[in-house]
Amino acid sequence: MADPAVESARGARFAFGANWQRYLRRLDPDRISAAEDSLRQMLQLESLTGRRFLDVGAGSGLFSLAARRLGASVVSFDCDPRAVACVEQLRERHFPGDASWSIRQGDVLDRAFVGGLGRFDLVYAWGVLHHTGELWRALDQVTALVADGGLLFVAVYNRQPLLSPLWLRVKRLYNALPAPGRALLAGGSATLAAAQGLAADVLSGRDPAARYRGRGRRGMSVLWDAVDWVGGLPFEVASPEEVFRFVRDRGFELVELKTANGRHGCNELVCRRRGSAPGR
Repeated sequence: MADPAVESARGARFAFGANWQRYLRRLDPDRISAAEDSLRQMLQLESLTGRRFLDVGAGSGLFSLAARRLGASVVSFDCDPRAVACVEQLRERHFPGDASWSIRQGDVLDRAFVGGLGRFDLVYAWGVLHHTGELWRALDQVTALVADGGLLFVAVYNRQPLLSPLWLRVKRLYNALPAPGRALLAGGSATLAAAQGLAADVLSGRDPAARYRGRGRRGMSVLWDAVDWVGGLPFEVASPEEVFRFVRDRGFELVELKTANGRHGCNELVCRRRGSAPGR
């Protein structure tokens, strides 16, 4: 298993954990509620009580927290020790000493580690597997963690035949630059994203300020999402059809789908493993 700190130092991997540590300073009740809403909406469940939830590549820990608040027993893991520290910080803040929330450090590509986790009613891998460097092996690993009748909620970067190779070069440049250069590149990317968002909001009649509040963005932050996007390496992409066919061939059926509409961003799929649904 590759050491995230070593890979970050040589520019092969973005420092995701450090970015999440900065994001947690902005975490507030609105963002937590937005994360809960996004789980309810995509999973089509009002409560997760009685269900086992696995957060693959837990990052900030926000969605582990949301699942726990919705009643699930939670297992969170990440390969980045700083991300693991973020999750532990959230658990200590909101569920101190909670025996129903387990946190581990591990790599989704580590077959022995993944094989020891067991099977879960809900497996959540949002925006994670495309940063492993081996997207399809990682997706194969997580499908095996879903119990019969259980749900897999996965989000993978959308494939853009012309733009995806360009973004890969930008990400490699970002990770090769010293800190001042990274700040300039991330700032430019954030400005471009803000301008595109403003234009889309004005044309559709939406409140432009709404995208900078927690609700409506899964509780995430425009600023730290922009840094994550421009720096996120490794970087792989797939069409929603490719992801669906891959999991379908492993015994899943589609429950819910939200695509990036051909733009950059993530395609989200919720799929159920065929079999008896847990708790029903």
